[in-house]
Amino acid sequence: MTADPGLGLHGHPVTLFGHWICPYSVRVSFALAERRIPHDVVDVPPTAVRPPGFVVPDEFVAHSPKGEIPMVRVGGEHRADSIPVLEWLETCVSGRPLLPPGDDDRALVRVRTAWIDAHVFPPMIGIYYGTGHDRIARASDELATALAVMGGWLDDADWLAGDGPTLAEAVVVPVYVRLEALARLGFHGAVDPRVARHAERCRGLGGWPAVAWTSAQTDEVVGRFERHRANIRADRG
Repeated sequence: MTADPGLGLHGHPVTLFGHWICPYSVRVSFALAERRIPHDVVDVPPTAVRPPGFVVPDEFVAHSPKGEIPMVRVGGEHRADSIPVLEWLETCVSGRPLLPPGDDDRALVRVRTAWIDAHVFPPMIGIYYGTGHDRIARASDELATALAVMGGWLDDADWLAGDGPTLAEAVVVPVYVRLEALARLGFHGAVDPRVARHAERCRGLGGWPAVAWTSAQTDEVVGRFERHRANIRADRG
């Protein structure tokens, strides 16, 4: 990946430990690509999709306290957990940041990234892991409601927390990446039209190609969760 002039991390090499299937890892992949920060990727699948015999790198074990991706190394320093990683990277980059300079504007970005993390991601995961029609339907309704709240932020704005893309976009992009898979797994709520337009704008950003799923990746994810549901039903007899 080639950096624009003036961008970078002060000459320090950057490595992301992550995997395309993990939404939290996708947040960091998107932010790195959006900022055109050159970086290497060490593929570390989440525990649930880790193939038999996969050897987790010693460096990851040593520096990821929870043993969860993503983790980023900049020079000799490591950080784990997606939102803290995103914030940390902002202290290392030059050029237009994904955190605005003003205190009030930064506070708005942080409030909205935290809200998305708390209200959008749980029902999304609930749809994935839901095993009964009622449970999936509740999660679907909760996700549609959360997206409608986000839509309210977009009434008079193109972006979630400012006049351009911010960390709020990086945090929500994994949901947009998964919309087709979610629909196939039971998300039957209407996507707020303001959010649909925002998703389309995000698809036009420089970071999108780095995280967009192919049809084969969507099929793989849907197949994994369909098998998970079938196994749960079989165990219950």
